[in-house]
Amino acid sequence: MLRCQVVPLPEHQVQFLLVGQEKLRWHFGPQYPRPFFYPVVGPSGQVLTRMGHPGAPSEDHHRSLWFAHFKVAGKNFWNDRTRCRILQRQWLVYHDGNAWGGMAVALDWLDEDATPLMHQQAVAVLHPHWSHKELLREGEWLLELQSTFRPGSGREELVLEKTNFGPLGLRVAKSLSEHFGSGKLTNSEGRTGERAIFGRRAGWVDYSGPGDAGVVEGITCFDHPANPGHPCPWHVRSNGWLGPSLCMFGPVRIAAKEPLVVRYLLYVHRGAVDARRAAAVGAWFAHRPAWQVVPARRPHEQYRLQSG
Repeated sequence: MLRCQVVPLPEHQVQFLLVGQEKLRWHFGPQYPRPFFYPVVGPSGQVLTRMGHPGAPSEDHHRSLWFAHFKVAGKNFWNDRTRCRILQRQWLVYHDGNAWGGMAVALDWLDEDATPLMHQQAVAVLHPHWSHKELLREGEWLLELQSTFRPGSGREELVLEKTNFGPLGLRVAKSLSEHFGSGKLTNSEGRTGERAIFGRRAGWVDYSGPGDAGVVEGITCFDHPANPGHPCPWHVRSNGWLGPSLCMFGPVRIAAKEPLVVRYLLYVHRGAVDARRAAAVGAWFAHRPAWQVVPARRPHEQYRLQSG
């Protein structure tokens, strides 16, 4: 059995396994306004993310780990008060291997009339600790998230408007949050807490704390140096939310001939954040080539994932 597996399941779900143990699950059912990952499982086996805000039902659109943006050409793709939807059109690649496992999918961002406003090719690649022993401790893992955005058919250009919200959101477990639990926000500049981090540019932001099982673990989110405006400003909250903010200080334009590629990395780690280890992981990510979905050469396969 290959040690990293990506397994499609009934009810529009995809499971990411390391040696048979689930670390991540992708949900793309049409009953949801947009796809999401849940759970995100820490090295000890405890779930480090949450579905929804612990105290505000108006924030139920915070589904663990997800793609979204508040204003795409004037359309709201962020909360559940909109008829705009992000739907998976098809999967492209499921890759199993011993060194890494991953998938690529095609997502359509549909306006109120179900017209594709924007296309997204999303790549998610899970790296286990045994493939990066110089960086990771036992049980830790990395998740590369790469998105390529293109205007919908017939559009030459599209604008991601100025907003704090998007294109990626992370809602940590209640016990990891600063307000509802005993967690702590930290960024690459050594700042801690919501007030010191909100709106500040940083290479990474971490949320760590004791999970429901009482074991301290966390998630560090990295902004790739090739992303527009790197290092990005961050939208963070003490209630357990963080997200890299691509458009906090201004819009980003996407052209049909020049698609937008944004890359983020999640480091799921043991213990409280270690700034030196996070810096090493960030340096590794900075030198990673982008992923490509290319035609497969093997029989019975249409596409394959290729790095570089």
